[in-house]
Amino acid sequence: MFGLIQGLSSIAVPFIILFIVVHGYLNGVKVYEVFVEGAAEGIKTALKVLPYLVAMLLAIGIFRSSGAMEIFTAALRYPASVLGIPQEVIPLVLMRPLSGSGALGVVSEILKTYGPDSFAGRVASTMMGSTETIFYTIAVYFGAVGIKNTRHVLPAALIADLAGILASVAVCRIVFGYH
Repeated sequence: MFGLIQGLSSIAVPFIILFIVVHGYLNGVKVYEVFVEGAAEGIKTALKVLPYLVAMLLAIGIFRSSGAMEIFTAALRYPASVLGIPQEVIPLVLMRPLSGSGALGVVSEILKTYGPDSFAGRVASTMMGSTETIFYTIAVYFGAVGIKNTRHVLPAALIADLAGILASVAVCRIVFGYH
């Protein structure tokens, strides 16, 4: 069974690309010209977004290297314990809204230190799938279309992130029986 799935997955992407090209050609689309036009538009978008990404990466670097992560982690220990959030995942709570790769590094460290079957490991893994890199996403998407006033997006996204964090803890307690 695994061999069949592996074989199908190795041909899936080339098949999808071939299907798109053939379907476009049969419908009279100048496939190559449209592709080149899309690639040019993609480069323009990437150049438009680049300053926002650089600013975001700089802010993340400053946050991590300044010691602010440790200060915020210490400050959040009591509120996290009241909400039932394991102390071990507080760095993930702080890093996830900022950086997906930074959050992945935190999760890797949690899994290496406490194990994937620990409560912290399960909550961290669930949290990675239940939360978003808010600041990165706002920087990229709003930067791509030139929106400077995000209005209520950040507070709403932070509330949704908190809901994802609390849901991760609750689901892990219910499913895995931690009390």
